Amino acid sequence: MTLAEILASLFPAGHEIVQQGGILLGSGPLKSGGRISVIGVADRTPLGVDDALRLAGHVLAAIEAGGSDPILVLIDSDSQRMSKRDELLGLNEFLAHLGKCLILASVQGHHTVGLLYGHSAAGAFIATAMSTQSLVALPGATPAVMDLPSISKVTKLSIEALQEKARSTPVFAPGLANLAQTGAVLATWDDKRSLADQLAALLAAPATLDDQRDRLGKDRKGRPKAADIAARVHDLARPST
Repeated sequence: MTLAEILASLFPAGHEIVQQGGILLGSGPLKSGGRISVIGVADRTPLGVDDALRLAGHVLAAIEAGGSDPILVLIDSDSQRMSKRDELLGLNEFLAHLGKCLILASVQGHHTVGLLYGHSAAGAFIATAMSTQSLVALPGATPAVMDLPSISKVTKLSIEALQEKARSTPVFAPGLANLAQTGAVLATWDDKRSLADQLAALLAAPATLDDQRDRLGKDRKGRPKAADIAARVHDLARPST
């Protein structure tokens, strides 16, 4: 689906979402009533310092407005912007700021939903999609925490060795199916059905601040040990009596 088709399906009554460069900002009416704030990255744009600040500012404005309107994050990005200026300004801190703003919105009662409709990778993926409470995707989306050539540079393993590992270990592998198996992606929506209806159903379900990705990864056999390790860490961090 194109971005225009996605927006038309999400907001059949119209919307006030504008695209400025590769950044999406605005809001739209929900089919079930009320409104939803929208931010996003389009056209596989790399996420840099300035864009991260604009997105974070829109999230903070939604929080300051009060209420509990949900926030939708539409994602079709490259990785973070690989420029000398962005790195010298501390791009990692700006991406962390964006992620923290989304988490703050969740804590303040705004259900944050990520909709991955294209590509995303690395820091941009973590600061947007992975910082929402509920991450869903459309068929054909191509997420990657890190692509195999980059993993190869870091680990010094050959692409062939990584491809072999990826066939049996989803955490090594990019792609929607692998990210869903690890629990990172909650569900893949049906692009033949109304996205407004599917969004309404997701928002109707009780939102929780507890991270469910470990449990999903265990249930889907993509991260069989993560939930147990998280539980042990939680027990160790609990104050002794």
